[in-house]
Amino acid sequence: MANPNPLFKPLTLPCGVVLKNRIAKSAMSDSLGDGTGHPTADQVTLYRRWADGGLAVSIIGEVQGGPGFAEKPGNLVLNANSDLARFRDLAAQGGQNGAQLWLQLGHAGALAYAPTSDPKGPSALDLPDLHCEGLSLEDIRKVPGEFAATARLAQQAGFGGVQIHAAHGFLLSQFLSPLFNKRQDTYGGGIDNRMRLVLETIQAVRDAVGPQFPIAIKLNSSDQLEGGLSADDALKVVAALDGSSIDLIDISGGTYFPGAKAASDGAGRGPYFLDFARRARAVTTKPLMVTGGFKTHAQAQAAVADGVADVVGLARAFVLEPSLPDLWQDGQTDTPTFPRFAHAPEGGITAWYTMGMTQIGAGRDLSAVGDMDQAIRDYDARDKRRTKTWLSHFHR
Repeated sequence: MANPNPLFKPLTLPCGVVLKNRIAKSAMSDSLGDGTGHPTADQVTLYRRWADGGLAVSIIGEVQGGPGFAEKPGNLVLNANSDLARFRDLAAQGGQNGAQLWLQLGHAGALAYAPTSDPKGPSALDLPDLHCEGLSLEDIRKVPGEFAATARLAQQAGFGGVQIHAAHGFLLSQFLSPLFNKRQDTYGGGIDNRMRLVLETIQAVRDAVGPQFPIAIKLNSSDQLEGGLSADDALKVVAALDGSSIDLIDISGGTYFPGAKAASDGAGRGPYFLDFARRARAVTTKPLMVTGGFKTHAQAQAAVADGVADVVGLARAFVLEPSLPDLWQDGQTDTPTFPRFAHAPEGGITAWYTMGMTQIGAGRDLSAVGDMDQAIRDYDARDKRRTKTWLSHFHR
């Protein structure tokens, strides 16, 4: 009898929750919030579509605990002022068909969207393309509680779990990175201090949601920038996470530091971070999710079969084919057809895929996105509309 496909073997997380298979839609900023921090009908349709397509877990990127440090004006904001009923509908629809729908707990820090924010990071920075103030010690000590409050509301609204965002140059990633973190107190210096806020945040979230609610973390394998978080320091973070209550470590890499090229925009064939995952296996027994560069069934299956990854995270592939897990299980397709973009401007590919999610949510196919130039125009125009709504709603 042939061995079953390891991608479709259930996975029991340390908290006891069972994922029905090993395929996740990793977090993307879909920018489908309505500008007041609430879900839209299109967003609900999008996550229901992915759930119906057979994945185990889907993660909504960059859900904020407040309006002050959002990554985009289409981010969700979940706090005491939110209409929880609208989030409950999103949780219920995105959790159909045995899927888990998790919220990624976000705080953009120094990379907060300037038209709606006053960016602040671990340290003050004054660079040609990045200016921010430094957070006070009082501000820093509030962060774990803010993440915890959002996680508790996510649990109350019926979401299946949360992911703490400590990658891609957002706030917790900034604390880990010596490129952003120049502090001289207990939150700066060596990696033991730079990871302090991450560990405090995990503990606060766990205290808020109890022992049986999944908590994942997204972690950079490195910042892929000179002077940023190194792979060796990232491994020390992974080793520390082994002693925490984390249920899943999602390994990624790179940062949205101005001018930096995203790994996902490169021409490489991927997957990008399997070598780091192999090193991480030696320092943790926690389940590992690897995100970035998976394009084919063979790549995903090999990563799980070889024991490198317990879960594979795909993002853009799910925009191209929302039913990819079911198709893979039925042996109907191997690789979605990835478009090629010649000379795409910075952020252009992200804009195209973001507008692709918009079309799926609206019940249209990807042909409605148009070419790269059209996608960028539509993306920018929507941000401007949502910015006006955001500023009006949050009284800035």
